[in-house]
Amino acid sequence: MLAVPHAHLRHGEQQKLRSRGARISCYGGSMEDSTASTRQPRGEIETLPSGSLRVRVYAGVDPITGKRIHLTETIPAGPDAQAEAEQIRDRLLAERDAKRRQRAAPTGQSPRHLRRTASGSDTETPQPATGAAPRAPGTRRGRRRGEMTVARIARLAGVSAPTVSKVLNGRSGVASETRRRVESVLREHEYRRPEMVVAAASVEVVFYGMQSNLAIEILHGVQRVVGLHKLAVGFTDVGSQAALGRSWAADLLARRPTGVITAHFDVAPEEHSLLAASGIPLVALDPTGQPSHDVPSVGATNWSGGIVATQHLLDLGHRDIAVISGPLDRLSGRARLEGARAALDSAGVGLDDRLVRLGLFSFADGLEHGEDLLTRPDRPTAVLCGNDLQALGVYEAARRHGLRIPEDLSVIGFDDIPNAQWCGPPLTTVRQPLADMGAAAGAMVLALAAGQRPEQPRVELATTLVVRESTAAPGRR
Repeated sequence: MLAVPHAHLRHGEQQKLRSRGARISCYGGSMEDSTASTRQPRGEIETLPSGSLRVRVYAGVDPITGKRIHLTETIPAGPDAQAEAEQIRDRLLAERDAKRRQRAAPTGQSPRHLRRTASGSDTETPQPATGAAPRAPGTRRGRRRGEMTVARIARLAGVSAPTVSKVLNGRSGVASETRRRVESVLREHEYRRPEMVVAAASVEVVFYGMQSNLAIEILHGVQRVVGLHKLAVGFTDVGSQAALGRSWAADLLARRPTGVITAHFDVAPEEHSLLAASGIPLVALDPTGQPSHDVPSVGATNWSGGIVATQHLLDLGHRDIAVISGPLDRLSGRARLEGARAALDSAGVGLDDRLVRLGLFSFADGLEHGEDLLTRPDRPTAVLCGNDLQALGVYEAARRHGLRIPEDLSVIGFDDIPNAQWCGPPLTTVRQPLADMGAAAGAMVLALAAGQRPEQPRVELATTLVVRESTAAPGRR
């Protein structure tokens, strides 16, 4: 092999070498004979969120799809996992290099078992015939002795291998008790399915019933971060999937995204198990309940937002303050209501439970509860709403009853959707940094995909009071 430092090879010398039939190429600051194998990274060993290790070796580019191909294997967590991963990395590198030499060998030679001699030439090393055809790049050998397989999972769970496959892929046709038993065995043994190629270059954001304004802001934030890493952003509406009787997690497994972000809903244990068994990292954005301890989450300071909004009304002189809350089974709904209660208690006013209404985060519930509150003989002078859609419903209720905003009634929302500044009058509200929350979730899921655990399992971004024209001092009755 010809290898001359680039700095020591003059142009004239390059011409002489080319005239002798040598092909010269430059890589990493040196000139090399192009028949030599190009230097490649030694492969990656990544730590997955479960503690398992994933070995990944670059194997080239698929000539049909143009996608990068990797040889990958996953090693369960254990005291000898690192040493085993290094051995597997060396084996995968050897397989990759052997295939490259095979493709580079002249026609007519048998390149299957070449070794490099001390002089630098390739000579054939006798090998026993196996009768096995060469495997394509990106495929994987069978699992090693003692490693957990679908067949072993099936035996432990007392079911068939096809049943385990159905559970792993989220398909129907499995009894609930059987599914729970299989998932329990999968979790107990930290099963990770073997990977054939690198995951798709995308991050999936999963919503339950997309509210266009909130969803768009979140998607913009996610794209802002993952786009820097040349990844695409996709989305799934769980509401529409559920209506069709399909598993959203099973659909995602078919696409093999780099990571998944769920927005405004809780992930069922079986869906979480499917993602975890496939090594796909998961981050929860504003979950409705308390997420699992191993699922990082991103949210906003809803409790502080409730305090600031209520304090604004108190500072204006309001004391008869009604609250239309979001659902109390959602963390955000509870936190905003408790923030309002804390501010009123601190002011010595207290929250009048007769002026509290629980509803959904919708225009319809804002209208319904607004109608009820505004027809009371002790009508409130201000209404604090759980979100902006509820506040717009209160606007309509006030219009129907001939009440002016803010002269007769002050109204505050939460979220700061675009419509908040366009309604009449423009709505005072608490801004949720939705785009920043999406960006934080995107950064967190990329870190998990790289094998890094977040320093904090829960991140909360600050909310901000935006004062517009829907609040004023209480008028005379």
